[in-house]
Amino acid sequence: MNPALSQALAHLLSDRFSQNTHLLHQHSHGESHHPAALPDAIAYVKTETELMNTVALCHQHRTPMVAFGAGTSVEGQVQALKGGVCIDFSLMNQILEINADDMNCVVEPGVTREQLNQALRDQGLFFPVDPGANATLGGMIATGASGTTTLLYGGMKHNTLALEAVLSNGSKITTGTAARKSSAGYNLTELLVGSEGTLALTSKARLKLYGIPEQTSAARVTFPSLQQAVNSVIEMIQCNLNLARMELLDQHALVAVNQYCKTEFATQPTLFLEFHGTTNSTQEQAKLAENICTAHKGSQFQYSMKEEHKRELWHARHNAYYAAIAKVHNGKGWVTDVCVPISKLAHCIEATQQDLQQAGLTIPIVGHVGDGNFHLLFSIPENDHKQLASAQQINKRLVARAHALGGTCTGEHGIGLGKRAYLIAEKGQNSVDLMATIKQALDPLNLLNPGKLFFEYTHLPGPVTHAR
Repeated sequence: MNPALSQALAHLLSDRFSQNTHLLHQHSHGESHHPAALPDAIAYVKTETELMNTVALCHQHRTPMVAFGAGTSVEGQVQALKGGVCIDFSLMNQILEINADDMNCVVEPGVTREQLNQALRDQGLFFPVDPGANATLGGMIATGASGTTTLLYGGMKHNTLALEAVLSNGSKITTGTAARKSSAGYNLTELLVGSEGTLALTSKARLKLYGIPEQTSAARVTFPSLQQAVNSVIEMIQCNLNLARMELLDQHALVAVNQYCKTEFATQPTLFLEFHGTTNSTQEQAKLAENICTAHKGSQFQYSMKEEHKRELWHARHNAYYAAIAKVHNGKGWVTDVCVPISKLAHCIEATQQDLQQAGLTIPIVGHVGDGNFHLLFSIPENDHKQLASAQQINKRLVARAHALGGTCTGEHGIGLGKRAYLIAEKGQNSVDLMATIKQALDPLNLLNPGKLFFEYTHLPGPVTHAR
């Protein structure tokens, strides 16, 4: 790393600039299976001004930058492929505004979703996007996160009103306003949401908030087949039930949960439902859901509004990932992510189960079936290249199947390193070329998270070579 840059960053940040080997390793990966790639240094920024100055110095010295939040990304978004400076946002963790009347808040990127909801609770408000992990909101913006509540509330693209962000040269832009809608110019907010730190680095975000519902209730129901479960899902959506969560576990996921938790859940495709609304409305909605599920051969419909019973009903879904990992000694999680039209969901899952069966594998499948998104929960021992190759081949077939059915290679995990090879097949060469042109316009030196989202193109001006 350039000694002059090291000296300048140490002067700017004092002991919050580090080249400690242990810390470099901590910041070299997220929660994915992708090989670690170490940065040359870490800059812990605390203020927007420090962020702008840090980025400006890196730009001056032609040094790559990678943003780091909580490290929970699963497609290799935080690997420092070209070294450079890892900008850690964990100290930019202030909730700057809570505007109850306007139902929005302003946060720094290092605020986590659990931290925000803890602060909102006393005002009867909450932020709904739940990717599972206690991720930072800046990271959730970068990956365009969604999760189990997307069905009712939408993901980060639907819930980010405005951003302040720092471009690769250290200058700041503002996108959006506090208003709920605008038709003024290009939608730069949605351009940045999901750009995985390749276009700009978020310094502030204005997010939508919602009132905590008067009542939440939960239900669980089993089915003889995946097709019957999915048919129930389609009809419930068509009937406009006020469902906040609609999750599916296949029979292999239930077997894994029973082994892990010492439980005795029925090992059949199972739907997990959550209703938000008033006490009367949730009861009415649950009764309609039960009738629909029963018409599609669903059985053992269990429903409750009591907190302890709700936890019991959702127990299997909450433990599915850990149960899948525990199936293999010293296993490491390797999770797929595709999304298809709901009408194609059962076919896609059943065809994927056939692929797994032919490979001699019993891999749990879980899905956010209300929006057609599902995952395979592989558990692969470190350095088991044979199992990894098998998982990659199944994933390749899964993505091709999702594309053939009108779906996407990723519903919520993002592209990062893992899905770059599928982007052209999904978007087309012209669209990916346009993405590369936008990248070139905003980051002409290719300093922001280089090597992510798409492969670098020879017919565009190339990145500056970084000598480590």
